[in-house]
Amino acid sequence: MKPFALNYARPAVELEAAIPYVYDAGLQLNVLHDGRVAASDFALLREFGTTTSTAGSKTHFDD
Repeated sequence: MKPFALNYARPAVELEAAIPYVYDAGLQLNVLHDGRVAASDFALLREFGTTTSTAGSKTHFDD
């Protein structure tokens, strides 16, 4: 028997987005391409909500 929800489930659509920051292992923070800490860019935080690091656990935040 197939669960009801699986009749309507769809694969998540992967959106291609340019992330304006990269992880700096030395600082252990996300930094913008100009070297500033990503969490200090308020426009970036308004747009993305957070700057989740891709290093280690995805539950750690830089802000």
